[in-house]
Amino acid sequence: MDWETHARRLAADVVRPESRWHGPLATTPRHLFVPRWWAKGDQAWELRDGEADPEEWMRAVYADRTLVTRIGSAHADHAEPGATVASGKPTSSSTLPGLVVTMYRHAVIADDSRVLVTTGTGYGTALLCQRLGDDQITSIDVDDELVTTAKDRLARWGHRPRMEVCDITGDLPGQYDRIVATVSVRPVPVSWLHALRPGGRLVTTIAGTGLIVIADKTADGGAVGRISSDAAGFMRTRHGDDYDRPTAEMWEKLEQAEGEHVSTSRYPLLYVPDSWEVLSMLELIVPGIDHRTEVDGDERTVWMLHPDGSWARATSTGFLDSPTVHQGGPRRLWKDLERIRNRLNREGGLPVYGAHVTITPDGTTTLSRGSWSCTL
Repeated sequence: MDWETHARRLAADVVRPESRWHGPLATTPRHLFVPRWWAKGDQAWELRDGEADPEEWMRAVYADRTLVTRIGSAHADHAEPGATVASGKPTSSSTLPGLVVTMYRHAVIADDSRVLVTTGTGYGTALLCQRLGDDQITSIDVDDELVTTAKDRLARWGHRPRMEVCDITGDLPGQYDRIVATVSVRPVPVSWLHALRPGGRLVTTIAGTGLIVIADKTADGGAVGRISSDAAGFMRTRHGDDYDRPTAEMWEKLEQAEGEHVSTSRYPLLYVPDSWEVLSMLELIVPGIDHRTEVDGDERTVWMLHPDGSWARATSTGFLDSPTVHQGGPRRLWKDLERIRNRLNREGGLPVYGAHVTITPDGTTTLSRGSWSCTL
């Protein structure tokens, strides 16, 4: 199997030839780390088996795209041939290589840096090993099966970095110059500040948003930095086999419920996850909203559900029509959304991207830009 040609093409698509990440991308066998994955079909997630279709395998794994490897607790490695999963949230994946490299670039990794990274499939760890060598890399994941599998696949490729089963929000196994998390957190765990060496840098994303945090450790034990102008979204940290979905019971009751408050929105219908900027601003203000959408012919509906019992449903029959909005619960979620859209319409942008980040030694994280600020 001529995977090297595909890997070289991937490297050329992601970085320039003079980049220090070109060599790792061009010489790392991504297919070794993603032999099977889940693809989103019309009705369900469908299993893709690389060995059953080598041509599709090479096209998929050496494209700059994310491949989902686990839905809920169903890992593609252990699924029966032809398996499908009707529903569930992705809980593990192989992040698109371009985004992995973007995170590493934000970290400004030097040749002598000691780096802590999250494991996942192990592909991102492999890139670091190719670049820096095994002794400088520690790779951790909360899932012992993922760590064991990645460790085995890395060893088959000749790499043996330090691998640990560890909850990244808890105590970390060592001291590092860089911490790069391809899972999202809120707020930044104080344990990261303890594990960073003086002047060390952390790079992560804020859970539920598209915001990349880049922050350098300060002399007082905190950190300062900024929100990148790039947008990225990673899965939230989890502490078990799957994520809780606290709004599942609400969904069954409220899918077609009459709202306590019914109105007509002044803006066209928006499914919030389609807009990084709006999603990020809303999640900072009201964290934990579950967004859902459905299309039925010309009719589009979106739902916003919050664990506190707040909910909103908006329905529109055209892309420019004003939707009818039903809301209920202790707060008006659609009103919160419209305040953000008002600001975007008035100012032409929102203050989240490019914001200054301050993390105190106790882990309190504050974003600010101009007169705007938000403490997580």
